[in-house]
Amino acid sequence: MTPLSPVCAFDVSPDGKAVPARSLEPLPEGAQGYRWLHLNLDDPGFANWVDTYLPPIVARSLKATETRPRVSAQGDGLILTLRGANLNAGSEVEDMVSVRIWATETILVTVRRRKIFAVDAIRLDAEQGQAPATTAEFLLALCDGLTERIETVSLDLDEITEQMETEVYDEEDESQPKLAPLRRKVIKLRRHIGPQTDALNLLAAIETPVIPASLRPRLHETANRATRSVEELHEVRERLTAISDHLDLVQTARMGRNGFALSVIAVIFLPLGFLTGLFGVNLGGIPGAQSSVGFFLLCVALAALGVGLYILMRWRRWL
Repeated sequence: MTPLSPVCAFDVSPDGKAVPARSLEPLPEGAQGYRWLHLNLDDPGFANWVDTYLPPIVARSLKATETRPRVSAQGDGLILTLRGANLNAGSEVEDMVSVRIWATETILVTVRRRKIFAVDAIRLDAEQGQAPATTAEFLLALCDGLTERIETVSLDLDEITEQMETEVYDEEDESQPKLAPLRRKVIKLRRHIGPQTDALNLLAAIETPVIPASLRPRLHETANRATRSVEELHEVRERLTAISDHLDLVQTARMGRNGFALSVIAVIFLPLGFLTGLFGVNLGGIPGAQSSVGFFLLCVALAALGVGLYILMRWRRWL
């Protein structure tokens, strides 16, 4: 049996004092404080540990290959799956990272595959000897941390979009190579954050002994902040769409003007080309062929014809 190697493990007393866990088994019901185990999904001993110590439905949820934000009451505990902005080096922020959670009043299991900065901030505090005093306060701190980083990302996207609007509308800079990647980023973020907002609202409303009534208003506020982030992303997406439409219209108008100019040139030079072709045939009888000023008169006639065609098109309002 491969032993479990947790990312971290702490025993947290009711006053919030955190010390390294004495073992990796869940604390018995009625114990004072709680045990936090932060596990890696790719740990060779992970699957065996969750199958041994956790209810089957909880074990399946924590081991799931694909996840989406969710909150579900299971007996006296909560199953949660939340997502955070991917702030890992070399990663795209929109490729959001997930954290799977099993929480009761005495055990808190968090599972990740890639580093989650909101969880890591709590771990750093625990290493200094201080952690959220209850599993409910831990969940609140985690939701706050995830939402705060999502808000930062959405505000950054808003600033980038505002700068792009200035360049396009005020400075008429039509070179925007980052427009399409930015639109894809916003779409992916909104796809993940929308369901997370629903999950946070459900977490604030669900009836469970894990979440006391005193913390529900703070959870509702966190859910409201997540909702604002979704609305900001929706606004950014609409603004980026408007920029794209504006650039398309500008490009279409330019192509129309260029095409019209080419058509005018073609209309003017078509009869001139016909006449020069006609006079260029190698046959006798061409008017002016024997005259010393014939070529000059032909050029004058062609110029007069071109000017006459231009005047005609202006008079007919074709220009």
